[in-house]
Amino acid sequence: MARLARVEIFAPDEIAIVHVMNRTVRRCFLMGEDPLTGKNYEHRKAWCEEQLIKQAALFGIDLLTYAILSNHFHLVLRSRPDVVQSWDDAEVARRWLLLCPLRKGPDGEAEEPTAFELDCIRNHPQRVAELRTRLSDISWWMRLLCQKIAQRANKDDGEVGKFWQARFKAVRLLDEAALMACSVYVDLNPIRAAMAKTLEESDFTSAQKRIASLQPSANDLLPVQGAPSSHQSEHVLHCDLPASQPLPDRHLSPVHLDERSASIGVNLSESGYRASDKGFLPVTTADYLELLDWTARELKSNARGQTPPTLSPLFERLGMNAATWCSVVQDFGRLFYVMAGKPHVIDGQTSRDGKRHYKVKPNTRKLMS
Repeated sequence: MARLARVEIFAPDEIAIVHVMNRTVRRCFLMGEDPLTGKNYEHRKAWCEEQLIKQAALFGIDLLTYAILSNHFHLVLRSRPDVVQSWDDAEVARRWLLLCPLRKGPDGEAEEPTAFELDCIRNHPQRVAELRTRLSDISWWMRLLCQKIAQRANKDDGEVGKFWQARFKAVRLLDEAALMACSVYVDLNPIRAAMAKTLEESDFTSAQKRIASLQPSANDLLPVQGAPSSHQSEHVLHCDLPASQPLPDRHLSPVHLDERSASIGVNLSESGYRASDKGFLPVTTADYLELLDWTARELKSNARGQTPPTLSPLFERLGMNAATWCSVVQDFGRLFYVMAGKPHVIDGQTSRDGKRHYKVKPNTRKLMS
């Protein structure tokens, strides 16, 4: 049976939130410490993070959460064609030439495009339209990310051939419950894999970056339990850092989406570090970190304790109890295949051509019904 085309699941002309994952060839630890050869490739995780920061600043795609491990990585992305449509032709050309440069400086980084280089694109409407589509295309995001890392790793090893095992896996997140559970699943990957004991020690994750940004000093990380209350203003928290020092989570989409006061529309980011300033969850950053911390403890203890009063309203909103929540987070990767969400939401989805209905796994329907 032929595999389903990506465009039938998500397309660059629509806003979609997608969980993507890719794994190194033969699941070898090519981005960590290899127990067989004794070689350490941890520096490649930094490469991945550097490329994510660069792409978050140039694509019309919001980076929501991520985790980079020794032989694979997870991302949650939100395509933003509305953001790309707000750019003029020169901006589209500039961003593409910074992603795929014609010229590089001595440090190997793209040099700012010249007027002539910009004109070679913006004077051709068909080319501009093509690049405008690519800049909100999650498949192009993954193509450039995986290509850049593979090329650097092969050069690092003096090898040729495949670095990634296959094409990336993608699951579209259809509702709030799926988005929140997937975000927590991604951020807790190092803890679940026994690579870290706490969120603060979870290197190369969005959770660690958000914790650092909530602290008075980006270099002085406090325990999650010491995070300020959700009743405090996140703006005040961020202002604790020196104005000249960029926040560690500057490339990430803000967590909090206030449905009552959030502005309608594109909400472009003026920082230059990310596509937009639009949040994605109905909780503050501090509350999200509390949810992460509590979920990690519950999964580690294998004993369901009492749900904190601050989280009870959230679980009621999501329509699940604490035990169901922990099960969904624990087994998220096995519960969903192409679409993720409540069973009745998945049942109502069809492919873009309307010919395919998506199936819900029996254990998923039993757990979440």
